[in-house]
This record gives sequence, C-alpha cells and structure tokens, in this order.
Amino acid sequence: MAEISDHIRKILKILPDKAGVYQYFDKQGTIIYIGKAKSLKKRVRSYFREEASQSGKVNVLVRKIVEIKYIVVDNEYEALLLENSLIKKYQPRYNVLLKDDKTYPWICIRNERFPRLIVTRNFVRDGSEYFGPYASVRMMNTLLDLIYQLYQVRTCSYNLSEENIRLKKYKRCLKYHIGRCLGPCEGLQQESDYNNTIANIKEIIKGNINSVQQQLKKNMHDYATAYEFEKAQYVKEKIELLEKYQSKSTVVSSGISNVDVFSILDDEQCAYVNFLKVVDGAIVQAHTVELKKKLDESNVQLLELAIADLRERMKSNSSEIIIPFDLSVKIPDVKITVPQKGEKKKLLELSQRNAKYFKLDKEKQKELVDPDRHVNRIMELAMKDLHLESLPDHIECFDNSNTQGSFPVAAMVVFRNARPAKNDYRHFNIKTVEGPNDFASMEEVVYRRYKRLLDECLPLPKLIIVDGGKGQLSSALSSLDKLGLARKIPIIGIAKKLEEIYFPGDSFPLYIDKKSETLKLIQQMRDEAHRFGITHHRAKRQKATIKSVLTDIEGIGYETAQKLLRKFKSVQNIKKASYEELQPVVGKQKAEVILKYFEKRIEN
Repeated sequence: MAEISDHIRKILKILPDKAGVYQYFDKQGTIIYIGKAKSLKKRVRSYFREEASQSGKVNVLVRKIVEIKYIVVDNEYEALLLENSLIKKYQPRYNVLLKDDKTYPWICIRNERFPRLIVTRNFVRDGSEYFGPYASVRMMNTLLDLIYQLYQVRTCSYNLSEENIRLKKYKRCLKYHIGRCLGPCEGLQQESDYNNTIANIKEIIKGNINSVQQQLKKNMHDYATAYEFEKAQYVKEKIELLEKYQSKSTVVSSGISNVDVFSILDDEQCAYVNFLKVVDGAIVQAHTVELKKKLDESNVQLLELAIADLRERMKSNSSEIIIPFDLSVKIPDVKITVPQKGEKKKLLELSQRNAKYFKLDKEKQKELVDPDRHVNRIMELAMKDLHLESLPDHIECFDNSNTQGSFPVAAMVVFRNARPAKNDYRHFNIKTVEGPNDFASMEEVVYRRYKRLLDECLPLPKLIIVDGGKGQLSSALSSLDKLGLARKIPIIGIAKKLEEIYFPGDSFPLYIDKKSETLKLIQQMRDEAHRFGITHHRAKRQKATIKSVLTDIEGIGYETAQKLLRKFKSVQNIKKASYEELQPVVGKQKAEVILKYFEKRIEN
C-alpha cells in the first residue's frame, strides 16, 4: 500500500458514519472512481488499510488518489441512485461503464381502459402513473407478487376499448381460467370494479396499507353477514397477506399529503435550508443545502432562493409548502402554510432538527480538518467589528464587585485565542477607594494591572474590556493615560442594559448584531469576570463574617469556624446547638468553650 498523504489522512478522520457516495480524484482533478456506501467512514477507510487484502487494480487506484469528496444522503437506497447518476455523468476510469443508459425500474400504471401494471426503465409523460424508482429489483418484485396475489388484474396488451369489447375481438386466456383475471376482454368485469381494484393497488404501492386493510375487513364482514363464507374466507386470506407485508416508508402523518417542508437555520456567515418531501403521509425525500451569505441577506431572501432551487432540482410539483415564516413573494398555484400547532408544526420541527444536525455536523468536520479555523474566524470578525488594527488574540476584561461599599474587590479575566486562560485570572482587593465608587475602583485596578506588566516587561493585551458604560471606560482610560498606554492598547466598555459598546472619545455607542460571535465573545468575557469577582467577594465577606463573630471566641480559629459553619450553616444555629451536637464537630474542649462563650453573652 502506498504512503497516505497528510491531506487524505485529515479527510479520513472527518468522514461521517452515514450513507452516501464518495468520489476519488487524481492529480489532474479528474474523477477516477465513484462508489456508494452504507457507512462512508467504514467504506472509504477500508481502501487505505495496509493490512487489508486488496487486489492489484485496487492498489493502483489508491496510489492515484489525491483528493476525496463525498455526498451524504439519507439512506443506502438514495446513495445507490446517486451513484448511478454520477457514474453515467462522469464515466470514471475505474467504474463499470453503463453503456446502455439504463436507469432503475419503475412500476407504471398505464393510462388506458382497464390499466395494466408494467415495469419500465423509461419515464414517459403520457399520463401514466409511475411509482419508484426501485433500486432493489427484488423489493419491487416482492411488491408485485403481493399485488397479483391480492387482485386479479390483466397482464395482456389488448386494446380494451368499448368498441373492441362489444365486437368480441378477444377471447379469455389461461389467466382467466386459473383465477388470475376476471375477463374484462369479454366484458365479464365492470370497468368501475376494475378501477376500484387499481385504486387499492395504488394505495399499497404508496405504502398506505391501513386504508386497504380497513376496506377489506369491511368486505369480509359484509360477506359473513350475508352468509357468503367462501368469499369472506377469500378476503380474510388477502388481509393476512397484507399483514405479512410491511411498508418500508417512514410515516409521519397519514393526514398530510403531497407537501414540501422547508426550514432554515442561520449564523452570521451561512444559512442551512432543510427540505423534506412528504407524499401520502411518508417522507420520500430529504435534503439540506448550505448557502453562504454575501450581502447580509435576510432569512426570507435566503429561504426564497433555496425553495426555488430545490423545487426545480427535485422536480417537485407539490401544491402546498410548509415553512417557518411568510415569504415576500407568492408561488403560483401553491398554498403557503406557516403552522402554529398540530401535525404540520411537528413536521416543521422535524425539518428544523435536520437542519440543526447538518450545521453541527458541518462545524464538527471543519473543526477536525482545521482546529484553528473557528478561533481565527472569531478573532478576524472581532477585529473587523471593533475596528482593531490586529487580531485580538489576548484580551483582558475587568469587573468591580461590592455590597454598598463593603469588601470592595475587582476581577480580571484573560482570554487567549478566544478561549479562557484561567491561570492568568486575577483578583484585586481595592486599597485606595472608600465607599461604593465603581469609577475610582476601576481606575485603581487598571492602573495596578498595567503598571505591573510594564515593570515586569510582560506582554500587553491586544484589547481591554471594562464592564460598564462611559464612566467606567473614562476611568480605565485615565489610568492608561497615566502609564502612557492610552493609544497603545485598544479599550472598550460594554453597558449591560442594551449591550452597548462604547469607544474612547465617542459619545455614541456601537450596537453589534445580537447573533454576532463578536458580541457573544464580549458577553462571555463580561459574564466570566462577573462570576470570578462575585466568587471572590463572597469568600471575602464570609471570611470577614467568621472573623467578626466566631474567631472572637478564645481557642477558635478560622479553620474551626469554617467547620462549624459547614455543619450548622449559620452563627444562629451554632448558638442554639447543644454540647452533644458540638462535640463531634470540634471536640470536647472546644465544645465547652463555645457553650460558655454564648452563655456569657446571653447573661450580659
């Protein structure tokens, strides 16, 4: 086996465990082989296993592969159809050439009096009805065998016009004598009865077996009521045949017929549109496409574009479309439904789940191929949105925390390459500010932080974020100015109320799109700084509370006080505790000291 290139190895890692079609390309960019697979991951990887026993021709093929592309479909059946279509189109060197241009067979119900069922590979628009195509000829023949056992339909090619039957041009054949035909050629079967039989056959082909079963059960009951037990038994045998045959369709709702379903999921750069085609309550097609935004197109514009493309591509003529919102244009002779509840709403939700899964799968594959792609995209977007001169691969965010001026603290979190760098987080105890003054506190911690970085010759951040509006931003900027860094480090403030972004010297805030990854990154840092600061503030406040009450007791230190609070939850509960409750926690001697201390305080 030839050595596998790094590019091919990366592709092999991201192959999905889904049905689909894979294409191999040579160094000239020519498709040299197309194959289908139930699992793309397993099938394609099997070509590149050194321990696999491959034929000489396969080894030659593998040595020529420089690129692999694949198409994911819903099942192996669709993969087979797609493989057939692509092989005919590209005729790759290492595939069997399909010279006769044959396609997969269809069951056709001819447009004629006393319609026949025929198998054909040619789709002719002559008014006949076609069902399929069938990738498995065995499955199609099984279905036809069931139909011929259930119903007596003609197989002859006679032209059964009213005039020909009246003139008795045809004679009954062997099929009539063995009970496989009821003799319409000699007028022995009414056309209306024959057409009812054809209607039932159509339902079976479509997978709607329940309606046929119900009709047969009614017929059996009517025969039994009329004491026609032989006929009732004959119908019963038909019902048993139907019960043995299981439809392979994915039924979603028996009340929904001939409908296209479209849903859309988008982010800042792309949109994903899922398409489901439902015929007689069963999903018969499913597809998701990715659309890359160019000019900030709306979801309505993107969905309209996708609907036009997919309906033409899928040759759909459905009379109803289910979508998540109204369109700005009307589609001729098509009913637009925006469901709010019921079966159609559930169907739309199913489509939305498919779009979401496709998007997540796409992102996962891209992340495996290029682990830094996601990070680089976010930083490039932040640089663009915030008008920065370089990628913000090192960002620091500040937040103050105090309770009416008590125990004032501040917190700083650091993100490197758009990810938290928790080892670089810092707490600050406010030293120079008295009372609740967020502006002065922000000025102090920013000055202390960057004075230290300058003194220790450590790298400065590419962006500073302060939690607050113009006031906090001005305070932080004042400290940078004192240090000579005002024009060297970009700095912004984020106001919580409307998520406004403030820049130095600009009284008008910037409003970033709520879906923007830039805003999400800023919010993540702000929330992380708030969490980190609150945690420190609570710990400091608790420590001060413990010190002020429990550590006043002689012989009770901070560690013992913490043990007591963990057990009893509050100082009030410790005061009420008995010797028997205290002793297991702190020991006999300290339990006695605590009891005596609180007894004296009560007496005083």
